[in-house]
Amino acid sequence: MNQVMPALFLGHGSPMNTLEENGYTQAWRRLGEALPRPRAILVVSAHWFIGATAVTAMARPRTIHDFYGFPQELFEFDYPAPGLPELAGEIAEVVKPHWVGADHDQWGLDHGTWSVLAHLFPRADVPVVQLSINALKPMDYHLDLAAKLNKLRSQGVMIVSSGNVVHNLRRIEWNKPDAGAAWAQRFDDMIARQMTEAPADILKSLEHPDYDMAVPTPDHFIPLLYTAGLAAEKADAKTLLRGYALGSLSMTCYGVGMEGVTCEEAGGAAPLPQGVPPDQTNI
Repeated sequence: MNQVMPALFLGHGSPMNTLEENGYTQAWRRLGEALPRPRAILVVSAHWFIGATAVTAMARPRTIHDFYGFPQELFEFDYPAPGLPELAGEIAEVVKPHWVGADHDQWGLDHGTWSVLAHLFPRADVPVVQLSINALKPMDYHLDLAAKLNKLRSQGVMIVSSGNVVHNLRRIEWNKPDAGAAWAQRFDDMIARQMTEAPADILKSLEHPDYDMAVPTPDHFIPLLYTAGLAAEKADAKTLLRGYALGSLSMTCYGVGMEGVTCEEAGGAAPLPQGVPPDQTNI
């Protein structure tokens, strides 16, 4: 396969986006219809944040419901995409001298993965592999790993990162279902400029005065570094969607290598369940 696959960063927000029809899910479905069909999808999800670099290597990854406090319908949702065990070996080769372990039976597909793929590829007929985020490594490690993974895009692998540029559940404002606080907008705007103008310098964002508020923990932010690393060589990232949820979540999405692929603006992300404290939802 000679075509270079696009790469995406998707602000996934609440797992309820899996079931709801709103501006974001509609935009993701249109985006999926416009994307070329890949040999496989490699996902970097905020929700596999562990002390090692690993990749799923099972033929049938399970659907993981890694949250609580949500309706039963969401726990019953299944995304039965096949895995691609041989891709684990390909990944281990292209990222050398970095080490990547093969996970044959522990993880699967978490909601950072299937909540967006349910709309991009609703038939679940494209093989999916997840790459863990190594919580013990510095930020520049993830940029370097992404640059090495870039080779896979010319081998039919679409790389999707799933997280949120701004993700602070302790600063949620229930009266702002579709809006962002001023600090969230400032940080998100800065990232938009950095991603589209100089993605190779994305780590400059760590010096921004709103970084600590926007990124109280690194798990949801690090997936963006993979997309920035993939875009660094050609500086070809573009903004696909902009928006906010609950004051303190950015729903912004980016694409790399998106020539000829468009995505309309969206709005109205799914809310959190009523009565459940946001720091108990694991979104």
